Amino acid sequence: MRFRAAVLRSYEGPFTVEEVALRTDLAPGEVLVEIAGCGMCRTDLAVRRSAGRSPLPAVLGHEGAGVVVRTGGGPDTTIGVGDHVVLSFDSCGHCDTCRGAAPAYCDSFASLNLFGGREEDPPRLTDAAGKALAPRWFGQSAFAEYALVPARNAVRVDPALPLDLLGPLGCGFLTGAGAVLNTFTAGPGDTLVVLGAGAVGLAAVMAATAAGALTVAVDRHPGRLALAERFGATPLPATTAGLAERIRRLTGGGARYALDTTASAPLVNDALRALRPTGTLGLVARLHTALPLEPGTLDQGRSIRHICEGDAVPGLLIPLLTRLWQAGRFPFDQLVRTYPLADIDEAERDCDAGRVVKPVLLPAGRSR
Repeated sequence: MRFRAAVLRSYEGPFTVEEVALRTDLAPGEVLVEIAGCGMCRTDLAVRRSAGRSPLPAVLGHEGAGVVVRTGGGPDTTIGVGDHVVLSFDSCGHCDTCRGAAPAYCDSFASLNLFGGREEDPPRLTDAAGKALAPRWFGQSAFAEYALVPARNAVRVDPALPLDLLGPLGCGFLTGAGAVLNTFTAGPGDTLVVLGAGAVGLAAVMAATAAGALTVAVDRHPGRLALAERFGATPLPATTAGLAERIRRLTGGGARYALDTTASAPLVNDALRALRPTGTLGLVARLHTALPLEPGTLDQGRSIRHICEGDAVPGLLIPLLTRLWQAGRFPFDQLVRTYPLADIDEAERDCDAGRVVKPVLLPAGRSR
């Protein structure tokens, strides 16, 4: 089948919306999804800085949502034609970590999600000239009108929900909310500091407020701090003198949890100093350089760990987040701005400039 997709052909060049061809001989356990909307994530844009490690040309996009139009069947496939689904990361389903309900740490995570694909999968996506495009990105390649995905990373959702807006629940919002609800298991009386009020950080703020935790949000952009305050956090500019001590005062002696979305070494050290004894700092941003920790930051039982995909089982967390949204307790839609797929370069520029928290691309071409 042929359809439109946004293809990235060079690390420095623009996206081009062009016709692509997909072999749709579905294997058991696969589904074909007509994409209603796909979020743009920082991980998509990081391909430009991958120094050639990510093969191009490629169709990116890994926060897709849409309607199932075909299935490959199979005994383990419970998704059916007509189902509304949110697409999340891929995982093998049979390694020790997958069987231990930790698919974000799948033994094959890199090969399945970062253009490696499944070894048994032949190339399926080509451009109009027949040239192969890189294997599906995060099991999706959803900057397109259609995506062929493993049913394992498709999560059925209520058809009454605004499907075109739901895609970011599969990665960015799942990561921030999952860090709070799964990794930290934060609840009433807990204290949390969130460093960076982008899509992941603001999802963490919303989840913490829903869980009854007291939250401080740190960012350098006044507009992002205003959003964090709207969602229940105490805003604190990143330029505040004595940042760690200020956080400790606001959290009554130190935060129990801290979530860093910035990969800024000074902020990471401030966050560690702001923790109470035995407190935990979670890192979700990818580190590109060595992280120097200052003396004393890990004293008194404080710990630091990386969090991938919010420690989430998507089939459990995504329905929880949609229920919270329906109850008015996780208003992620307030972070979204939609763009026609043809305006993908404008969406990327707005994202890079901080003019939008979460761009969502609509293949049908109509923005809300």
